[in-house]
Amino acid sequence: MFDFEKLEVYQVIKSQNLKVLTFISKSTSIDIFLKDQWKRASLSILLNLAEGTGRMSVQDKKHFYTLARGSVFECVAILDILHEMELIDNEFFQDVYNGYEQASKMLLAMYRSMERQQ
Repeated sequence: MFDFEKLEVYQVIKSQNLKVLTFISKSTSIDIFLKDQWKRASLSILLNLAEGTGRMSVQDKKHFYTLARGSVFECVAILDILHEMELIDNEFFQDVYNGYEQASKMLLAMYRSMERQQ
């Protein structure tokens, strides 16, 4: 097992991705550009976390955790637009929003723990 797979934040983000990617694959009413951008941003969270975990220097780790958190914010912006357009129901919106919020807080905590190591 790789180190990143042991992280609780990885499990949270992976679960979030499964929800989002399943929703996107089934949705026929969302613009193809928004679907593609949401998919890319969602996967970017997971991939940057994994890559950052594999980096050796604190600066590199912080950089990738920052990128992952930026992608969380991107996903939230897309989610918000889709919700305002009434393409996502309130229950799904709140569930996914809460997952993004949790992931963001966890990534920030990881970033801050790296700062203490410098």
